[in-house]
Amino acid sequence: MRRSGFDPFLALIVAVAQAVIARGASWGQAGWREPLDGRAFALLAIGPVMVLLHRRFPLLTTLGALVASNLFLHFGYAYGPAFISPAVLLVLLVVRGRRALGWAMAGVAVLSYLAYAWSIGSSDFFHSVWVLTANMLLMVIAELVRIANERRRERERTAEEEARRQASEERLTMAQELHDVLAHNISLIHVQASTALHLIDDNPEQARTALATIKTASKEVLGEMRSVLNVLREGAPRSPTAHLDRLDELIERSGQKVTLERNGSRPLPPQVERAAYRIVQESLTNAGRYAPGADVRVLLDFGEDELLIRVTDTGAAGPAPLAGEGSGNGIPGMRERASALGGTLVAGPHGDGFQVEARLPLPKESS
Repeated sequence: MRRSGFDPFLALIVAVAQAVIARGASWGQAGWREPLDGRAFALLAIGPVMVLLHRRFPLLTTLGALVASNLFLHFGYAYGPAFISPAVLLVLLVVRGRRALGWAMAGVAVLSYLAYAWSIGSSDFFHSVWVLTANMLLMVIAELVRIANERRRERERTAEEEARRQASEERLTMAQELHDVLAHNISLIHVQASTALHLIDDNPEQARTALATIKTASKEVLGEMRSVLNVLREGAPRSPTAHLDRLDELIERSGQKVTLERNGSRPLPPQVERAAYRIVQESLTNAGRYAPGADVRVLLDFGEDELLIRVTDTGAAGPAPLAGEGSGNGIPGMRERASALGGTLVAGPHGDGFQVEARLPLPKESS
């Protein structure tokens, strides 16, 4: 009933119902009520027209239907069909939010029907009680319908807000993913470009290797950017790219001497796997930026209750700042990822180098 496109159908239903009921009621009350004629059907037609116009003129249409209903009774036509249009309009007033007007018009309807009964001398206590009870029951039903509609709309609003919240969180997650990918690959490109410039005259083969790494890293970062931006623009699904099966590829592209050790193996929740990959990625980025030429060891220990990630480097060959002393967001970002999953991350100097150690809780494996 909230859409105006529904009104013509409702008006048609009311018209058909009044016509059918009028025929039956006239036949059943043939001995003491007037037979139907053109005037009767003209009065009955007013009600559906009022239903059709009710959304624009709620008060006038309700009054018009009540006047037509009372005229139908005063001309002696059968009881029953003339009550349908006013009843529908009273319900519409309440359901569409005009409760005070609806109850006021219900009171007018009761008084008008009682006045008709008194005018023909057929009113008694029980008849008055019946008229009042019927109108009260109608209005109670209207209120119940209104409450049900409001609750349904509230559920819809809540669902829409939840969907918007989830979409916003997903976009924030993708933005963080994009930041991590950009930070890692641009740092890798910077390191490899510096290496290529340093070696291009004395060792062109190593410079060629560095340039090939730059080409691969730039291709990946462009692909990641295109994927994330397509999601943000179109909401299209994308397959996750940050998973631990790609660690070997990540290590190969890092341009560093990295040893990967895995203790155990088990399926991981997507959010844990994504966080683990990004933590290793950021740790390798920091090692390449602040400890170029260092040996790096990556440990993944799959326990029953947690995943241990430990990335340790041996330190730069010459003086270099530690990752924890930089001004970037790498380590805070890793801590945020671990904390979001209920885990911890500790990063700091380790011997001559630097170490990042994260512990991410895992769900119990089903037996």
